[in-house]
Amino acid sequence: MIGGGPPVDGVLTLADGHLEAIGRLLARHGLSMHCVATDAPIPGSYHGAPEAGVVGTDVWVRLDTPVHSVLHEACHAICMDGERRRVLDRDAGGDFDEENAVCCLQIVLADQLPGVGAARLMDDMDRWGYTFRLGSAARWYAEEADVPRQWLAQEGLLAADGRPTWRLRA
Repeated sequence: MIGGGPPVDGVLTLADGHLEAIGRLLARHGLSMHCVATDAPIPGSYHGAPEAGVVGTDVWVRLDTPVHSVLHEACHAICMDGERRRVLDRDAGGDFDEENAVCCLQIVLADQLPGVGAARLMDDMDRWGYTFRLGSAARWYAEEADVPRQWLAQEGLLAADGRPTWRLRA
């Protein structure tokens, strides 16, 4: 699952009115979101602007940053252990299971955002260039996300009913 690349028409961005809602959602996890000027580089961005960046518990964005990118980078900070989070700057690392959990959690969190939702986020993920073995984010989520959901539950990030616990992985 890889993103990156130039902006794609029709992909939801923070400029579409999602800045405040996403900021509140991230704050529930103990993360802070910082918005830089539209022409500024984004601190901690792995793929470069307009993709979100992450440094510790700080998520960096611009108004042209896609919603899926903000959620993806935030979910890296949520899903990694505290030791890695303390030194996090740009490259979240992690293994295959954690990356799958990150993608799963970003979809779960999208359903907490008015005007976004899981279906729209998965469509944006596909348009942006995320790659899934089954060909689409929606098909992956429907057919193969049970293991990532179990991982998230085991780590205390999803409750038994599948809702976020609003915690960071210990």
